[in-house]
Amino acid sequence: MGKLDGKVAIVTGASRGIGKAVSTLFAAEGAKVVCAARTLGEGEHKLGGSINETVSEIRKSGGEAIGVQTDVSSESSCENLVNAARKEFGPIDVLINNAALNYYIPIQEYPVQRWTRAFAVNVHGPFMLSQKVLPDMVERGKGAIVNVSSGAAIGPGRGPYKTSGTGGTMYGATKAALERFTQGLAQEVYPCGISVTCLSPSKVVPTPGTVYHKLVTGFDDPRGEPPTIMARAILLLATEPLDKITGRVTYSQAILKEFGWIEKAEGRGIDIKGTGYSQI
Repeated sequence: MGKLDGKVAIVTGASRGIGKAVSTLFAAEGAKVVCAARTLGEGEHKLGGSINETVSEIRKSGGEAIGVQTDVSSESSCENLVNAARKEFGPIDVLINNAALNYYIPIQEYPVQRWTRAFAVNVHGPFMLSQKVLPDMVERGKGAIVNVSSGAAIGPGRGPYKTSGTGGTMYGATKAALERFTQGLAQEVYPCGISVTCLSPSKVVPTPGTVYHKLVTGFDDPRGEPPTIMARAILLLATEPLDKITGRVTYSQAILKEFGWIEKAEGRGIDIKGTGYSQI
């Protein structure tokens, strides 16, 4: 028996990194997984990975999955994703808002087009997809939405400052907005039996994206945590009872340790304080 037997789950950003790890774990736990991302086939993006590859790996392991090319910044694309999921598998039980866009550029130099594009992907996308899957969940009185945040949402605090920053203000702002959205939506849909949570890595996760941006030295950087840690924490938040987790803004290793899924934990939420929303 898997934790998600018979459930239909949409996972965005499923072509690589955390999204791919979540998709494969969910399928192994019995979910019918709808893998969404912009990169349909290998070689279409400068970073490795594609939803075709993720779906192929799931099917080879005996799981059920389809891939739907999706731009989460577009309402019509989000609608197409949800409709395709329903047509193939039925009503949506779980939504994982993992897709994200980032540019490391100081605010003084930030192109307005890139700023608005990043907010469209990182904030508007989770809003639109949540809105479109909620009718399925409300009708049946159950469901789970997990939003993926980042340690970037933890601000630098008040000055004076030793450095001028790394150009991560925009990304941090979008993730802080996502955390506030999480708790607000959780409160709204609580009477309907739907959990809404938000999760960040306790330590940087080596993925094609973080390697590309030089946040880690490589996929085996000892300072990081593997994508499977985030995947397990997302599984926990998608399957634990409503009253135990809804509205939680938390960190991968912290929540896994709290629920007894791992024995030792470190990083954000444990050695380092999280955002204000994680403290509420």
